[in-house]
Amino acid sequence: MKRFLFASLFVLIASIGFAQPVFDLGIKAGMHYSNMSLDGDFDLSSDAITKMHWGAFGRVGFNKFYIQPEVYFSKKGGDLSYEPLDMVGGFDYKNVDVPLLLGYKLVKTPVIDFRVMAGPVFSFVTDANYPNELDPYLSDEFFKDNLFGVQYGLGVDVLFFTLDARMEHSGKVYDDPDFVTGKSTSFLLTLGFKIL
Repeated sequence: MKRFLFASLFVLIASIGFAQPVFDLGIKAGMHYSNMSLDGDFDLSSDAITKMHWGAFGRVGFNKFYIQPEVYFSKKGGDLSYEPLDMVGGFDYKNVDVPLLLGYKLVKTPVIDFRVMAGPVFSFVTDANYPNELDPYLSDEFFKDNLFGVQYGLGVDVLFFTLDARMEHSGKVYDDPDFVTGKSTSFLLTLGFKIL
């Protein structure tokens, strides 16, 4: 058993030692399609909106595995409507997203790579707006400043360009236990350019 463990450890260290390390640094921008999921004793509904995001990414790894930290600025939310009062308006919040993704290259060639990725995303809300007509019903004190969510998706690299398609599910953006809670779901499509 000791010999097996020693041999396994030796093979692991040797494979890491001979693997080509990967380090990429780049910029990215794209669009996302986001919507609020509302839950409560209240006839408030939300339609999806399309917004932009932009930022930077890094990638560190060996062989087919990598870790990809990112930081980008985005705007999310949804178009709210309240049927009894015939009110419609945008519920928007600006935030800084910081995903930390673990990825695996399904296909790895000198020119093109196909990837899968997943991991947590930490969001810091910098501003939130909602229709003035909802002032009697919504309150700033129930907006969350920090959110935790998860992202997962697919990506392709062609030379210095990257293209990612991901889903994101975040925690509660708005949490009033006596009224309504809201969570955000987004689909992101991002084009990136590797600088290093």
